[in-house]
Order: sequence, then structure tokens, then C-alpha cells
Amino acid sequence: MVPPTGDGGSPAPIDHPILEFLQTRLSATQQVEQAVITDANEHLELRVTFAEPYYPTWVDEATLAVRWYTNGDFKIHYREVHADSAWECRWDRHRNPHNTGDHFHPPPTAPTLGEDATWPIDHRDILTLVLDEIEQRITTLWDE
Repeated sequence: MVPPTGDGGSPAPIDHPILEFLQTRLSATQQVEQAVITDANEHLELRVTFAEPYYPTWVDEATLAVRWYTNGDFKIHYREVHADSAWECRWDRHRNPHNTGDHFHPPPTAPTLGEDATWPIDHRDILTLVLDEIEQRITTLWDE
């Protein structure tokens, strides 16, 4: 099977080796229940499900969807599902009419008009940044 080359979010193809690297790294942690590379809705991405014990019982599910492109563009979408709502945010690097290339779609709804930002270049540094912010979010959840 030949993987899809892109999803329309970037002019570049999906970077499958980086998705595999991130999958391996995240699968090795106890915080992650599952990390799979999937072709959801014809968009090749890494789909991460966080382990339930790390969240209060009122959080039904927490996921991370990662798309990484060969030109360094990316979309990283974090989402929590609660009984009556969802809480989500997104870290992006791609050209678009609404923000600079690097931008953040803030919680709780990740609106389309994001906030301009500056992200590190290396995928490992970006993963660290994202995981640190998710860890802060988990701490906030337990403090509520």
C-alpha cells in the first residue's frame, strides 16, 4: 500500500518516518494507551489515545492527532471529551490566510482564527513542548 502523500493542509507529502518515530516514542510511555498511524478520513496521521488513569473520571477520552509533513509543516490536535462538552487546542505550522505559518488554536474550542506563535524547528522539540503543555492541562484538571 502506498500511503497518501498529503491531506491538503500542506503542499508537502506526509512524513511517514517522523510519524513512526513519534509513535515509537509515545507508545513507550505509560501515559499513552495506544498510538497508531491511521488513514482516518483519507488523512494519514498518528492517532494517540491517552491512558484513562491519568485523567479525572469525568474526562471520557483524551486524544492527540498528529500530521507531519516532509517540509516541516505540522498539525497537532489535542482533544478531551467530557460528558457534555469537549476541550481542545491545536499547534500548527502551515500556510493559511488566517495566521502566520506558526500558530496556536487556543482552548477550549480551538477556533479557526488562531494566535500567531513561534515553534521550534525540530519535531522532537515540538513534541516536548506539546507534551509539557498537556501535562500542565492534566494538572489543572486534577486541581479543579
